[in-house]
Amino acid sequence: MAEPKKVKTIKKPTLFLALLPIITMVVLLCLGYVMFELPPEPLIIASTVVAGIIAIKLGYSYNDILESISQKIAKTMPAILILICVGLMIGAWMAGGTIPMMIYYGLKIINPQFLLITAFLVTSVVSICTGTSWGSAGTIGVAFMGVGAGLDANLAAVAGAVVAGAYFGDKLSPLSDTTNIASLSTGVNLYEHIGHLLYTTLPSFIVAGIVYVVTGLNTHGAGVAVPEKVGTIMDTLSTIYHWNFWLVIPVLIVLYGSIRKKPTLPVMLLSSAFAMANALIFQGFSLHDVVSSVLNGFDISMVHVQGFDAEKVLPDIPKLLNRGGMNSMMGTLLICFSAITFAGTISLTKSLELIVDKILKFVHSTGSLIVATIVTGLTMIGVTSNGQVSILMPGEMLREAYIRRGLHPKNLGRTVEDSATIIEPILPWTAAGAYMAGTLGVATLSYLPWAMLCWTGIIFATIWGFTGFGIAKLSPEQQKEMMKEFEEKDAAEARNA
Repeated sequence: MAEPKKVKTIKKPTLFLALLPIITMVVLLCLGYVMFELPPEPLIIASTVVAGIIAIKLGYSYNDILESISQKIAKTMPAILILICVGLMIGAWMAGGTIPMMIYYGLKIINPQFLLITAFLVTSVVSICTGTSWGSAGTIGVAFMGVGAGLDANLAAVAGAVVAGAYFGDKLSPLSDTTNIASLSTGVNLYEHIGHLLYTTLPSFIVAGIVYVVTGLNTHGAGVAVPEKVGTIMDTLSTIYHWNFWLVIPVLIVLYGSIRKKPTLPVMLLSSAFAMANALIFQGFSLHDVVSSVLNGFDISMVHVQGFDAEKVLPDIPKLLNRGGMNSMMGTLLICFSAITFAGTISLTKSLELIVDKILKFVHSTGSLIVATIVTGLTMIGVTSNGQVSILMPGEMLREAYIRRGLHPKNLGRTVEDSATIIEPILPWTAAGAYMAGTLGVATLSYLPWAMLCWTGIIFATIWGFTGFGIAKLSPEQQKEMMKEFEEKDAAEARNA
């Protein structure tokens, strides 16, 4: 007689066991990442090991854990491919002159009488074009701080305007890693996610703009020369690149694809191809340099214009231009894979569902769900000081809760960005807060009141949550389709049991 097949006994986690991996990750990130400046990836993997031990203790096998992780990676692969393509596109836009031209004309419109609003607008444009808040603040932002010093302006206000502009672009740019991660973690199309961000970001942008205009008119006079440094940056860019209308086409391709909701990857690849053609035809770069730019990032050492010496240029120029490339995204992808591994392991044990159920006991409306999301995001960024983890974990934890309540997960993505992405630079103990303070020469708490876009987003998010304005609902068909993911997962676990 054949031996009876052993029945696998699966236990449900207690609240303590469900929280233990998350507590472990928070403690490790606080001690290792914040205090000792250790890289976050090994700390997240160590937390995954704890989650794996708990899963085995509850009756799951090692193969069950691998299968759960594999399913998570498979579902996020399209977003991962987009991240890689973002690096490619930045490198192509840099070599083709698209991003430098935006920077050049942004600097050209500086009017000392409207310093704050100009700093805000120009930094916003540069950040949208480059997808990097740190790069925008560390280059164009520093230039505006020089303008402010020359005008004897309120440097805290100038720094606040720069930080607000830098994170406006970082939040809305399809080239931004945090924007792509938020889209990835909530399973929402990238351009749909960006479009939904406008409900809270645009009002914050308008409020900040009004404050900067009024403040500027009351405190600054005209007639003060713009520092020589800004003129030097513009002259150098004009030496390296040849400006023409064709350089705008890559941006128009992306805008058209976004408006018409075309597939993201083909749109980005088409835009990159056009930018690469611009680099070959108008900028005079060799095919080898263009390929190197999209792979490893643009470098001014590639420039071979008569009279140009890459070693003698203003240090701000390489800081501004040396970026992009598919390889530049590998660090971001490593954090994503580490976080996905952690999420896949704890989702197997239904730990997240247990934690979310406890949280949702206090949630009785859409508004309170938005507030709960904001609190979760603020807690994660405040404790871990890592913007990427602070986006990935709330997105993973709360996505099902939104769908079950008939709310589109893009509401979740927007709220997570409002409470994590743009909050990070106004917290003094985060890497972003320390970077901005050190780069701009103004203490974080000094520029915090002026970085209005960074903290008014959660106010509008809360108001919209309770009023219903800008809250996207799922149709019964959409909800049914999205719920299949969780039903299939439950059915698979039932079969395994």
